[in-house]
Amino acid sequence: MSSDHSASTEPKKALNFIEQIVEEDIKNNKNNARVLTRFPPEPNGYLHIGHAKSICLNFGLAQQYGGQTNLRFDDTNPEKEDTEYVESIKEDVRWLGFNWQGEELYASDYFDKLYEFAEKLILEGKAYVCELTPEQMAEYKGVPTRPGKDSPTRNRSVEENLDLFRRMKAGEFKEGACVLRAKIDMASPNMHMRDPIIYRIKFAHHHRTGDKWCIYPNYDFAHGQSDYFEGITHSICTLEFEVHKPLYNWLVDCLRDTDYKPQQIEFARLNLSYTIMSKRRLLELVKNNFVDGWDDPRMPTISGLRRRGFTPASLRNFAEIIGVARRENVIEMGVLEYAVREDLNKHAKRVMAVLDPIKVVITNYPENQEEWLEAVNNPEDESAGTRQIPFSREIYIEREDFMENAPKKYFRLTVGAEVRLRYAYFITCTEVIKDAAGNITELRATYDPESKGGKSPDGRKVKGTIHWVSVPHAFNAEVRIYDRLFNDAEPDGHADVDFKTFINHNSLQVLSNCKLEPCLKDAGALEHFQFERLGYFTADSKYSKPGAPVFNRTVSLKDTWAKVQEKEA
Repeated sequence: MSSDHSASTEPKKALNFIEQIVEEDIKNNKNNARVLTRFPPEPNGYLHIGHAKSICLNFGLAQQYGGQTNLRFDDTNPEKEDTEYVESIKEDVRWLGFNWQGEELYASDYFDKLYEFAEKLILEGKAYVCELTPEQMAEYKGVPTRPGKDSPTRNRSVEENLDLFRRMKAGEFKEGACVLRAKIDMASPNMHMRDPIIYRIKFAHHHRTGDKWCIYPNYDFAHGQSDYFEGITHSICTLEFEVHKPLYNWLVDCLRDTDYKPQQIEFARLNLSYTIMSKRRLLELVKNNFVDGWDDPRMPTISGLRRRGFTPASLRNFAEIIGVARRENVIEMGVLEYAVREDLNKHAKRVMAVLDPIKVVITNYPENQEEWLEAVNNPEDESAGTRQIPFSREIYIEREDFMENAPKKYFRLTVGAEVRLRYAYFITCTEVIKDAAGNITELRATYDPESKGGKSPDGRKVKGTIHWVSVPHAFNAEVRIYDRLFNDAEPDGHADVDFKTFINHNSLQVLSNCKLEPCLKDAGALEHFQFERLGYFTADSKYSKPGAPVFNRTVSLKDTWAKVQEKEA
């Protein structure tokens, strides 16, 4: 009974508004209490962090309520679509930890059905062929506060419209010569209801249907009908599609012949500071070589975040933290970084690496001697165990961990002061070696043999602890330090200012003379580590080679960016 009582007193997580809708539908046995969601990306680019939120929402809801999720590609625009994007999207969804019901689906699976539905609308007097130019059509549509004007061909006969539409399908007209429009309401305050285009001519090779079609359905026409064909119960989309909902419902109502009807539900899309989410603008960055491809670790793409070292759990946790909202807002980049720190802190192996090395010679340590010291792999996870790290007379430390003329409260290495080497010994700097130009090239120090393991033999306190790497055992590696790609919190939010104006040209720093402890030499692609005192790092999946890994900094140990911004302000 006690266990039942404790379970009942645990605070129950509040449902978001979409969960409330789903639970109410299940309670009322709507759609026989089925839950079938879908994730419908257009294969015209790589998915980004905003899509990750949508993936977690759609697949997560289905899992939560014992349902299923369809992966359906909205491939209605053959000019911009490619199988490369299809494969990358499938990989991203699986990497995030989700799978879809059956085989992946495509809007193009329904091209024959959609064409038949278009003919049905024509036969019912609900669609017509229009020859207005795009400029004329915009003029005829008017503005939300003023009714539009009917197209001159709006009242053509059913027979003539059917003949023209079939000739469009047969390829008798040039692109732009005519379109098929739904006949709804040219006086509607909702511009999407003013006789929207539902089919247009495009002589473009389709990645799945080849050259079978030269007319293609518009998104609004294909989307809701695909939902209906598949039996989708909850069609979850971002807030910009709210004004499309009346058209979604109108078209589904024209098609359906049962009580079943998919329900469109809108939520606020993800807006992340110092980031852009437009696939068109991300493609611009790629094509103009501002970044190293779609998977550049500075990109907000899922593949870029993966290469940088973000984990599936960290992105799922991020989606959980920010929740599902009805209104648009901007999430601070620090929230995303917090999510990955929290996850990597639990799992990443602790190692030592020196990114800007300076050599220290321990003069009273025996020459040609080495010893292996015990180091903890992860203090957060006892099961991770320990490892042996080599120690010798010559070591590397970070250049910034030494100061020749140090202030009073400087607790790292300086002349005459004692510091602890992590897992090793206490050392005291005794001499500074400089070149002719006055640059420090080497340090000399002594060690206390009784302080093995970094423990005080006589109770004396040493406040400073620094990391190090043994010179003869270290290997040289390239380490890439990534920063935010934009200097402005809203790079896409300035009218008449090109977003590229705000690119941070110092967002990548390549360090080629880093000294790493030997266990890192065999690091596998995308293996995660905490470089002690420096941050979380991941072996790059693109440039690493066997025995010669390249490391990307995933994130610093703390939110240093916020401190920089505060100081600059």
